Amino acid sequence: MRKILIVGAGQSGLQLALGLQDRGYEVTLMSNRTADEIRSGRVMSTQCMFHTALQHERDLDIGFWESQAPRIDGLGVSVAGPPAEDAPEGPLPRIIDWVGKLDGYAQSVDQRVKMAGWMETFAQRGGQLVIHGAAVSDLDFFARTYDLVMVSAGKGELVSMFGRDVSRSPYDAPQRALAVAYVHGLGPRPEHPDYDAIRCNLVPGVGELFVMPTLTTSGRADILFWEGIPGGPLDVFAGVKDPAEHLALTLRLMERFTPWEYARAGKVELTDGGGTLAGRYAPVVRNPVGRLPGGGAVLGVADVVVANDPITGQGSNSASKCAASYLESITDHGDRPFDETWMRNTFERYWTTAQHVTKWTNAMLAPPPEHVLNLIGAAGQIQPVADRFANGFDNPADFENFFFDPEKAGAYLSTFGG
Repeated sequence: MRKILIVGAGQSGLQLALGLQDRGYEVTLMSNRTADEIRSGRVMSTQCMFHTALQHERDLDIGFWESQAPRIDGLGVSVAGPPAEDAPEGPLPRIIDWVGKLDGYAQSVDQRVKMAGWMETFAQRGGQLVIHGAAVSDLDFFARTYDLVMVSAGKGELVSMFGRDVSRSPYDAPQRALAVAYVHGLGPRPEHPDYDAIRCNLVPGVGELFVMPTLTTSGRADILFWEGIPGGPLDVFAGVKDPAEHLALTLRLMERFTPWEYARAGKVELTDGGGTLAGRYAPVVRNPVGRLPGGGAVLGVADVVVANDPITGQGSNSASKCAASYLESITDHGDRPFDETWMRNTFERYWTTAQHVTKWTNAMLAPPPEHVLNLIGAAGQIQPVADRFANGFDNPADFENFFFDPEKAGAYLSTFGG
């Protein structure tokens, strides 16, 4: 039986551990926190998983919360216009608003719920769970005792083993300041009170507000997620430590920049004392193989090697797709050594999918060109355009066919007589 060590108990590490365990591998999972510590800690992310990623969980019979989490049937885009001339500091108007229907529903489960539950499941199924914050020196030892060591912990000392791939990383600094609040009490969107949708609110030159239903430790909730252009009016959360102050600031910004969302937030309250998060990081693609001091090699997983800005909501989706791809590469390899050539080939197999996410995400961080504005505007008038844009969140490769190139975008819109 081949022995595999996975360091890091997030979406990718746990999904991969449970998948390998199911296929008969002897798996050790290393986490720096217990399941109870994760469950009672601070929120770790925003996350909304679309059909393909959810199916990877179903294939492993680990979609434990699917019947409890809100069913997200749509994805909408709203665009704020310039302020009124007679009220330059007043609430911004909304000049575009539409919602696309998803072919397969999406869902969000607070990672505190999911990761804690998956850790307990892994241990119950006989996996070896080690609670220990691993250092490079630890991996130097483990690389000699395991057939394969993978690192899926995207922060801390271990990431330094994986150098930045300059050719695939156009940004060397954070492109957004991030601020998250999990809340109860958000009212429905009056445009479609009968079903749940993710709302992507674009405020040109300022940033974005994303609103998504989720399942958290205390049941149904909603995530309010600001992405602010660094140095702009949304980049104000860095020194905020008090959760209540964080929420109050979130709401004040909503009142100014997205008053249509603020209108349904009159009764919101934080889900819990750990329901806020703020930070920033530079989007990056890293080299997939980490070299240890003793000469051994380890393989990076998910956001260790491809960390995109969350503006396109792809983090947990990419983590799931990476775990599924790596699972197939490992099982396809049989009893042969997991050498550096195999590691690089395994990453490149995943990159065939991940490259589309990275290209699209990096494009969304820049000011939109005219043809993209035309597409977003047309989606408000042509439902199939809205639906196609929404389903691109599940299959970002489709954006190659109509989004990036002005000629392809024009040709696509012309099929509707535009």
